[in-house]
Amino acid sequence: MLRRQGLRTLARNYERRTGELDLVMLDGDTLVFVEVRFRGVGAWTSGVGSIDPRKRQRIARTAELYRRDHPEHRLLNVRFDVVSGSKPDCRVRWDWIRNAL
Repeated sequence: MLRRQGLRTLARNYERRTGELDLVMLDGDTLVFVEVRFRGVGAWTSGVGSIDPRKRQRIARTAELYRRDHPEHRLLNVRFDVVSGSKPDCRVRWDWIRNAL
């Protein structure tokens, strides 16, 4: 879905001691860190709602490590997006929330 919108994948499941980044993508001159969440039928919150302050902090720390490890991306603008999947009925619905965090 994100690639169809013109984003380019730089990394998947980037792991460090601080946490994991589901996707690292490039959107023009913006480095985008994407958290992917899925909630099934009967979930008490949305994908975005399931990201608590501790998880946000881990994502931010890991993003800083990614930028340190990839100096070619250090000067780019940064954005944190969420792709939230839900299954309210028989079909999965995906929502892309830019600047979610």
